[in-house]
Amino acid sequence: MATASPPTAAADVPAGERGATRLADRVVAKIAARAAREALRAKSPQDRTDAHATVSVHRREDLAHFGEARVRIAVELGYPSDIGAQCGAVRRRVTERVGELANMTVPEVTVEVERLHSPLLEGRGRGRERVR
Repeated sequence: MATASPPTAAADVPAGERGATRLADRVVAKIAARAAREALRAKSPQDRTDAHATVSVHRREDLAHFGEARVRIAVELGYPSDIGAQCGAVRRRVTERVGELANMTVPEVTVEVERLHSPLLEGRGRGRERVR
């Protein structure tokens, strides 16, 4: 009668032969978009903020982390405001959160200001109107 060999523990199998976990690009994009919204709320909690992200992920062969993510974030900001400071806060927060949650390096975060919201124009139509 043949006996089955006992199951091997994960520690018995070399790291390169265990397999790998891959994060989908859309998961990294969701992490980045949420981090951008967090950064914008911290900078100006009274303003309406919105952010969405497009992510380009570059995989690496080393097993220490899951690769590199180059992130493009589109944001809507309140105006008047310090746009440069808000974009810098978004870059820092996205780099930090993607690194923590996805274990990826983020060498590049591009922040695109898609729209500015002015309290002077709230309630008006979306056409081109002059502010006096």
